[in-house]
Amino acid sequence: MDPSDERQRLAEQVRRLCLETMQRAYEEARMQGLCAEGAFEAAVSAVAMLDLQTLLDRPE
Repeated sequence: MDPSDERQRLAEQVRRLCLETMQRAYEEARMQGLCAEGAFEAAVSAVAMLDLQTLLDRPE
């Protein structure tokens, strides 16, 4: 695989993981009763705490 293709694939995986994490955290925070602003802050925090090593450890 071309190195630029590999970088693109990894970037897309990171984007997908961030979006999924943010959506899940936001929805959970809203269900727990946080206001929209608080839920957004919780979602941003969840993305900041992501363990990106899991992406590097995944088999292709």
